[in-house]
Amino acid sequence: MRSYPKYRYLILMAGTTDLIDALKHELKAADLTYADLAERIKMSESSVKRMFSQREMTLSRVDEICRALKIDFAELARSVADAQVLVQELSHDQEKALVNSKHTLLVGICCLSQWTFEQITSSYSISAPECIKALTQLDRLGVIELKPLNRYRLKLAKTFRWRPEGPIMKFFRQHVLPDYYAGSFAAADETLMLVHGSIGRDAAMSFNEKLQRVAQEFAQQHLADQKLPAHQREGFTLVLAMREWEFSAFKDLRRR
Repeated sequence: MRSYPKYRYLILMAGTTDLIDALKHELKAADLTYADLAERIKMSESSVKRMFSQREMTLSRVDEICRALKIDFAELARSVADAQVLVQELSHDQEKALVNSKHTLLVGICCLSQWTFEQITSSYSISAPECIKALTQLDRLGVIELKPLNRYRLKLAKTFRWRPEGPIMKFFRQHVLPDYYAGSFAAADETLMLVHGSIGRDAAMSFNEKLQRVAQEFAQQHLADQKLPAHQREGFTLVLAMREWEFSAFKDLRRR
């Protein structure tokens, strides 16, 4: 299969099933039958029919069919992903439901990292029924679309963000930040920087856009590195923040 690193996220978001539906639409638009396609990709007609009816095929097979239909695989993946209704932000109650269940929150974070059901249950002390229950809850909350065999499709947009004053961020500030910053950040592949300066608001907006691009690159790299063996990957967490701020102890000393 050809490699499309730039569109890997789109392919994962769309899901193979949705790509197959899109291919069926392309076949119909080109006025081609399963027999015509079978001849082009050198398969039997019955095998092609079975492949489409079972709605399962490898991405390399999808790529092969795209070449036979003379359509661009990356554009097909993009069009399918764009057609998905993706969640930009959860409601307060949805976030509260996540925080109120340790298992649901854990499995939800794993889903954000595109972990499989097997990876979750083998890495954490959570049973298969407990994991299924959490996945079902995440499906009800609109975070994922649960599919057969405990597979899922993430329904959160790339631009998804937690509510600034919502339950997740309150939980994050109270429990996660102290634990995160307790580390020494002394390893060669770790960084902790605090930079202060007085800049214009236009420049601040520009820096915010750059930070968002860094976050997107980090997320895309995570997806790209899923092909590496597990022992070659480590769990890193990137925290990016910038706001108008002065240390409260200093602010108290300001002249009124």
